[in-house]
Amino acid sequence: MLSFEQAGRGPAVILIHAGIADRRMWDHQFAALAATHRVIRYDWRGYGRSGDPEQEPCHHEDLLALMDELGLERAALVGCSMGGAYAVEAALAAPARVSALALVASGLAGHIWPQEMLAQARERVHSAVPAERLARYREGGADVEEGDALAMARAQVLWQVAGPERGRGDLSEQVWQRAVTMCEGVFERLWRGPAVAERLLDPPAAGRLGEVRAPTLVINGLADVPGIQQVSDLLSSCIGGARRVDLPDTGHLPPLERPEQVTALLTGFLSPLLSRRAG
Repeated sequence: MLSFEQAGRGPAVILIHAGIADRRMWDHQFAALAATHRVIRYDWRGYGRSGDPEQEPCHHEDLLALMDELGLERAALVGCSMGGAYAVEAALAAPARVSALALVASGLAGHIWPQEMLAQARERVHSAVPAERLARYREGGADVEEGDALAMARAQVLWQVAGPERGRGDLSEQVWQRAVTMCEGVFERLWRGPAVAERLLDPPAAGRLGEVRAPTLVINGLADVPGIQQVSDLLSSCIGGARRVDLPDTGHLPPLERPEQVTALLTGFLSPLLSRRAG
C-alpha cells in the first residue's frame, strides 16, 4: 500500500521524491501548488510510510496505479532524482496519462553511470560503514548497528545534496538536518527490510527519450554530482522541446535547498495547464 497526501483543486500534479529522501522533501511545493492545483505526493513502496514490497516493485506501475485509485485520467508528474526516472517511465508506458513532466536532478532508468562516479560513491559514501557490515545490510533483513544509518546518511548528503565540490557549510543547517533525517530513514528501512530488486520498464527508458511527447522541464543543480548532471544533458537534448534551467550553487535536492526558486519554476511551467483547463 502506498501512503499519500493530497491538497487543493485544479489540474492534477504528482510529486515523486528522490531515492535518498521521502515525500517530505516536497513540503514547500506541496503547500504552494495546492493554491491552483490538485497536488498529490506519496512515498514509494518500501519508503516513508508506505508498506514494504512483497515482490519486486515496479515504481512507475505503482505511480499509474495510484492515479487509478485517485480517479486521475491525466496528471503532470514532477520527479526528483530517481523519482524523475519513474516519471519518464510512466510517460513512456502511458503517454496519454501524462500532461507534463518536470525532471529535477533526474535519474534515468537504464542509464549506465560513469565509472568515476561509482568510484567516488564508494570512496565518499560507502566507506562511512565498515565493508563487512555494509555487505550484510545490502542483503536485507539486517540488525542495523546503532549509528551506521546516520553515518551513511551524512556521507550521502555531503556528497550529493551539498555536492562533491562543496561542504556541509554550503547548506543551511535546516536543509542539512532535514536531508540527513530523511536519508537516515531510507537506509534504516532498506537495510532492515526485505532485499528485493526493482523491475524497470522494458525496453528501458534510456534508449527511448525521443518517444516522450509530454512538455518537459529539466531542472539541474550545477553543484550536483557531474555524472548526474550528464543525465540532465541527455534529457534536455533528447526530449523534443524540453526546456532546461540550471541552478547555480545547488546540489541534488533543489526542491529542498532552493524551495522558492523551484516552486516558482514549477508554477510558471504548469500555468499553461490552468489556461487550457479554463478554456
